Amino acid sequence: METQAVWAHIHAERRALAATLTDLTPEQWQADSLCAGWTVQDVAAHVISHPQIGWAQMPAMVARNFGRSYNAMIFREVKRMGASSTRESILADYATYDRSTRKVPTTTVLEPLMDCLVHHQDIVRPLGLRRDMHPEAAAVAADRARTLAFLSGSRKVVTSTRMVATDVDWVRGSGPTITGPIQELLMVCMGRARVATELKGDGLELLARA
Repeated sequence: METQAVWAHIHAERRALAATLTDLTPEQWQADSLCAGWTVQDVAAHVISHPQIGWAQMPAMVARNFGRSYNAMIFREVKRMGASSTRESILADYATYDRSTRKVPTTTVLEPLMDCLVHHQDIVRPLGLRRDMHPEAAAVAADRARTLAFLSGSRKVVTSTRMVATDVDWVRGSGPTITGPIQELLMVCMGRARVATELKGDGLELLARA
């Protein structure tokens, strides 16, 4: 997928997420997301932080988290952003950075795509809401997620199964098969197998043990 098309999907998903957040009650903003230890507000602040973190912000971020792992740094930074933000300021950030093409240094354009697609699910699924991903965008994000599986805890599943999407031309891996909508396979690739739905195949046994 061309970079311009990727950004178009990112911008569309940011707008959709902003609409979701606008309709939530104050209580829902403080509800738990699918990310352990993160509230809906924490996740919302994290997603729109991508265009706000540049080289100027990196030294302080590294200094605050010196000696910690990458995942520990992300957890601490997300909690810090969530605590220092309000519902109003977060929604204002979505309006301000709606069409931004800035991203965190050293990352590709696919990281913000993965973040907005999957974190939207992290917010809506615990609240009993639904947001369907664009299949082609989810397929591109799933390919990137597979290369970063070591960060999301899904490496064993990604390297040991054959994933087959039922709604887009996408087949990856080898081994026992897992079939289903590409958005659910993306959730698996991002370490969220426990909440993935509509999946079939003999690879589900491996998912159950993951």
